[in-house]
Amino acid sequence: MSQLPLPPQQNVSPQEGGGASVRARVRIPLTFPDGYRAEAEVFTFHGLADGAEHLALALGEVPEGGTPLVRLHSECLTGDVFGSDRCDCGPQLREAVERIGAAGGYLLYLRQEGRGIGLYNKLDAYALQDSGLDTYDANTALGLPEDGRDYTAAAQMLDALGVGGIDLLSNNPDKAAQLAALGVPVERRVPTGVHLSESNVRYLRAKVERTGHSIELSRLVG
Repeated sequence: MSQLPLPPQQNVSPQEGGGASVRARVRIPLTFPDGYRAEAEVFTFHGLADGAEHLALALGEVPEGGTPLVRLHSECLTGDVFGSDRCDCGPQLREAVERIGAAGGYLLYLRQEGRGIGLYNKLDAYALQDSGLDTYDANTALGLPEDGRDYTAAAQMLDALGVGGIDLLSNNPDKAAQLAALGVPVERRVPTGVHLSESNVRYLRAKVERTGHSIELSRLVG
């Protein structure tokens, strides 16, 4: 087993020409509500294109000659922190930490609340969903994009960490397409589990039907 390629421990100044670089790293023990524990090396960055405070968590070890497993996880305060059942974000985050820890790779925690529209707008979109709109139509009804996320910063983070080709832990084909266009080779896309609840069925169905997410709902929902 070989450890993930990690940059030096000390802080690094921004690179010339606008490229991203590692700012600092720190080890953090993680404990989830179900008792699962993991240890992550958490990286911060200089020079990210959108100026946001994104994080990379290095987990586990990559086997010799292997490809790191990477998840791009967009911040979701309601799901990740408060355990909201309106989405599958919290369970996906918990799953990703365990699976990446077993395979070796990185969790990129991206500050893109509400698919890039922000927390208040996301909650406004929830209110519209309560009136019958799906998650995408609710965004457009607010004059916002269906999905406003841009993964340029994620590609910069991977480059700063010295990561080349990746296995992408995601149900979302747009993530793989954007990364490939940004010069990050996606060797394969690995679906997450199906985290179904009574409150998120419409949300998950919309992701399958509207944006082609690889979520196997048909065998679970009529």
